[in-house]
Amino acid sequence: MSSEAEQDDLMKILITAYDNALQTSIFNYLKNEAYVCEAALNFQEASEKLYCYEYDLVILDFSSSKEIGLNLLSEQKKKHASSAFIIISDNSSLSEKITAFDCGADDYMAKPLHLQELHSRVKAVLRRGKLNGNETLVFKKIKIDTFARVVYLDNKAISLTRREYELLQYLILNRGRVLTKERIAEYLWGDDSDLLDNFNFLYVHINNLRKKLNWQSSGYIKSIYGMGYMLVQD
Repeated sequence: MSSEAEQDDLMKILITAYDNALQTSIFNYLKNEAYVCEAALNFQEASEKLYCYEYDLVILDFSSSKEIGLNLLSEQKKKHASSAFIIISDNSSLSEKITAFDCGADDYMAKPLHLQELHSRVKAVLRRGKLNGNETLVFKKIKIDTFARVVYLDNKAISLTRREYELLQYLILNRGRVLTKERIAEYLWGDDSDLLDNFNFLYVHINNLRKKLNWQSSGYIKSIYGMGYMLVQD
């Protein structure tokens, strides 16, 4: 896969934070996690960027003005229904959270922020967006009921461990795209993946998943030498 195609597949995030230091911290952290990040200094600049460009996720800080932030959120959610919005705020009250959700927020975090938690929420929100609100994922003979967390092969339920289920779902959501071993490990184990000495655990999960998908469907998962794995489309 070309670097240009890889770039197109990366998630694009717009970050608007009242505190410049916080904005820089969020920007650098998410950029290091392989997201394409852009920053807006205020709501006006955020509005201008949203008018010109599409983003997978927008992080809005309501600390400077809740009213302006809510208006921007409500307005932009109508124009960019496919974009996700995470709100960060100094206010942790339930009423404030409910108001934000009613205006279209996908998640809400009260300060102080922990960047690892923010990243986990970013991944969860983007994952829900990829599902487009559907509770069923289908790939060839494989069907996943994401609500019940049950996998079907040829309409027959198969038994997978939690890691195998998460691995298969991640591969299907990124079908046709090469996923590095490091990226898969980070998805399955989060920040704890940095503590792993090697990727033997991943080889085990891939092999077990292939066996459970039987000899026909197991061919969907291709090993890309020196890189990782890909769920082939054809």
